[in-house]
Amino acid sequence: MTSNARFIYILYTFAALFALYLPAQAQEGITVTATNDTLVKPQLPVSTVIAGRTLDDRIMINFADNRTPPKTDFYYFMSKTNLYGNALVPASLLIGGTLSNNREMRQNALYVASSSVISYAAVLLIKRLVKRPRPFRGNFRIIPVYIAGDYSFPSGHASSSVSTATALSMAYPKWYVIAPAALWAGSVTYSRMYLGLHYPSDVTTGALMGAGTAVYFNTIRKRVQ
Repeated sequence: MTSNARFIYILYTFAALFALYLPAQAQEGITVTATNDTLVKPQLPVSTVIAGRTLDDRIMINFADNRTPPKTDFYYFMSKTNLYGNALVPASLLIGGTLSNNREMRQNALYVASSSVISYAAVLLIKRLVKRPRPFRGNFRIIPVYIAGDYSFPSGHASSSVSTATALSMAYPKWYVIAPAALWAGSVTYSRMYLGLHYPSDVTTGALMGAGTAVYFNTIRKRVQ
């Protein structure tokens, strides 16, 4: 099986798994007040009778019920590092490669950046097609730490962070690169569930897309070299 075929197979497999755990759509009578991050429930629709019965819902409700201030602060911070990490890693490689006249390092900067950007672009496209609501808009028992817009499936944070970490690890396969990269990407991915913004199936699919994109671009990089 070629790399392209494996990549497509993984995406289709998890798309099918996602369909099995798809929760109820946003319920009538439940709104979100962005000014104070609270959920307003003027009435209890019949659809809430099945709320919390999917695996995704049960996991998210457990997160919401067991948060602590220290952990919330930590994962909120980790979630915010996603943008900076995705930008600083390739930027640092580019600057280092330019200053040291290291062609390989400059190529690695392009590889890492391309993997992250393409992965995130694919996520945005799928979000527009699937239009899955955020967890707190589909189940009133899932209380988010803050209100996020857009759609939920798949997770852009998971996709971009895992893509960056995977690409960096493949470019520099040393334990002191792989371990911190994996720890960072794992923390960013986990934070999206902990904060109540993405279902487990969102982040799992996003992470697979990110890793798959990095692996695919690595095969292209080796052929060019």
